[in-house]
Amino acid sequence: MIIKLHSSLHLIAFILIANLGAVGFSHAEKADQDKPIILEAKKVSINDVKQIYDLNGQVLIIKGSILVTGEDGHIQVDPEGYEFVDVKGTPDATASFRQRREGPADEFMQGLATQVNYNAKTEVLTLTGDAKLKRLLNMQMLDQLRGWKIEYDDVKQYYKVTPPKDAKPDDLPLARAVLSPRRKATLEK
Repeated sequence: MIIKLHSSLHLIAFILIANLGAVGFSHAEKADQDKPIILEAKKVSINDVKQIYDLNGQVLIIKGSILVTGEDGHIQVDPEGYEFVDVKGTPDATASFRQRREGPADEFMQGLATQVNYNAKTEVLTLTGDAKLKRLLNMQMLDQLRGWKIEYDDVKQYYKVTPPKDAKPDDLPLARAVLSPRRKATLEK
């Protein structure tokens, strides 16, 4: 796992490499790809020809174990059937993302931000604006990240936390990560 924290004014590099081992990886739940998408909002506009969905007011998007909430949402589906989700919150309520992970039961990625973007094809989650991301196992926090922008690549197991472009060196630290140690899985015979 690699974590990068940086600012455009003052470069801060913090790289943490954890020994995950080939057995220790868990990814987004693969069964989500084949699930129907459920859309709820005060207003839903559907262009079935272009595969574009616009949602306004109390947005709720469910696809398998993926749950996204916010105030305004936009979804575009590519010809292969992959969704590109963009959901914004309000000043009073942030947008949120939650997905069960493949592997250990009850392991989830959960995020909050002003804006949530999820690319189902690349399995990249981007949280922007006072972003928070947690990895939970049995509802106990394992990893926690905070910053202006967090990018999480589930396939590569890669986190990147970025402060705002107008950040000043006096504002540091602008990004924070709390990571649990990784242990090799034991195999029973």
